Amino acid sequence: MNSLYPCLWFDGQAKTAAAYYCSIFPNSKITSENPIVVRFELNGFQFMGLNGGPQYQFSAANSYVVECDTQEEIDHYWGKLGTNGVYNQCGWLDDQYGVSWQIVPAILGELMADPEKAPRVMQAFMQMSKFDIETLMNA
Repeated sequence: MNSLYPCLWFDGQAKTAAAYYCSIFPNSKITSENPIVVRFELNGFQFMGLNGGPQYQFSAANSYVVECDTQEEIDHYWGKLGTNGVYNQCGWLDDQYGVSWQIVPAILGELMADPEKAPRVMQAFMQMSKFDIETLMNA
């Protein structure tokens, strides 16, 4: 079976970025490296970092979703990935390398599936930067 995994293009910071991400996610490690490519796993999912140069930049058109079961998990990923980055609305942030992440509660899909509750939940999270699970559940 063929593997499928993202390749993240960095401007000479692939190993530094891989080590940074591995320090944030459980069950993570750098699996191989050379001067051009670093392969790493984040919570068991394979990634590749490429030292490609300054030609390309990351954008929010490609983001990584981190579903969290607890507020503590949201706080952890929000704080760690957002360090030296940019916090945005509705659980989105750009990390210090420009990679976009969505830090969302795992229960959000269930809350949005309830036709009566969904509009109130959406109204609540549209006012949030970091998601607050209790506020969403009480909406």
